[in-house]
Amino acid sequence: MLLIKENHNNPVMGSGPFHVSPSQPGRILDKEYDFAFGPLARIDHANANVGTLVPMHQHKNDEILSYIWKGEMVHEDSTGKTQTISPNNLMLMNAGKSFYHEESVPEKDVEMLQIFIRPEKSNMTPNVQFMKRNSSIANKWNLIAGPQNSEANLVINQNIYFYDIHLSKGKKVDIPKKQGFTQLLYIMDGIANIDNEKLVKKTIATDLESNLNNIEALENTTITLFLVDMEAKETLDGMFSGIQM
Repeated sequence: MLLIKENHNNPVMGSGPFHVSPSQPGRILDKEYDFAFGPLARIDHANANVGTLVPMHQHKNDEILSYIWKGEMVHEDSTGKTQTISPNNLMLMNAGKSFYHEESVPEKDVEMLQIFIRPEKSNMTPNVQFMKRNSSIANKWNLIAGPQNSEANLVINQNIYFYDIHLSKGKKVDIPKKQGFTQLLYIMDGIANIDNEKLVKKTIATDLESNLNNIEALENTTITLFLVDMEAKETLDGMFSGIQM
């Protein structure tokens, strides 16, 4: 059975130049206490205007994928790295036992997802990864992040795959699937149709009983897809991903 949840009525966190619309994907399952979807803990849909500065701060035991859809953000961290992340340069932080970074928006307003994933175990060696790509490729699923020994450029310390697609109006494509993994779709922008159900921006959809087979764009639409091992070993020690309520 197709399950759908729209994120439009969730409270917006923050004010001024930086605000976040958080989504706890496990709420689609009507669970009573832990609102993660397997080890996928949270999807923050964020907007940051020019002038935003999030000062140097710590993360621990979180896997944090920064999926920039529009604009540019400057990342600086405690290892001395400085990188501009954008739709053509995505970032994954494996925070491990401790990692500090700072974010700023000096030139172009940003719209992005910040995705929090529970790693398989606590206190691993921290790391930060970047993925350069051509974001203009349309109507093709792009594998962005995945577990060790996958073909993904960004390596998550968890049994999760993350894809995106920029789907042109009227185009219909099959949805990737893997044995033992559950699909979860998130509409970044646009409107799509699946099983005669309309999915709009900030909507998530899944089916726990069978695979989602295909999706059609009713207008130009950007779609993200998670393939999640719902039974994966995970730690609850993450500063953000470990929160259960």
